[in-house]
Amino acid sequence: MIWVALVALSLLYVVLLGIKLWRHFVALGREVSQASDRISFSSDGVSAAAERTDETTEDTTEETSEIVVRQQIAAIGETSERREPGWAIHADPEMLKTEYAQGKLDRRAARRNRRIARRADRGQPQSLSDLRHSGTDLTR
Repeated sequence: MIWVALVALSLLYVVLLGIKLWRHFVALGREVSQASDRISFSSDGVSAAAERTDETTEDTTEETSEIVVRQQIAAIGETSERREPGWAIHADPEMLKTEYAQGKLDRRAARRNRRIARRADRGQPQSLSDLRHSGTDLTR
């Protein structure tokens, strides 16, 4: 009698694992489909994702922060130049923060451009996050 209960529980466990595996497989298929819609192109040159008007894209916090920092730098109107040692003691802290943030964004963009060029030279696939920066128009 106990063996029947153990076999029944084992079968129930296997069935539940199968259901969980199936749900993860379906979710993975859905994500792959969405990713391919974003980068696939139809025969007339229009992106399949651009044809759907019901989906909207949202700016990530990183892109939003880049825009805010660039606006702050433009409002200040100063460029980072070679300065005498000790100049930062009397400088405005907000100006220093925005210059640091701008420098950080510039360094990240330079690293990304070098990575894109290196991968293109080697014939390697580009990262999905790099596609919008690679200079290729994904909407045509």
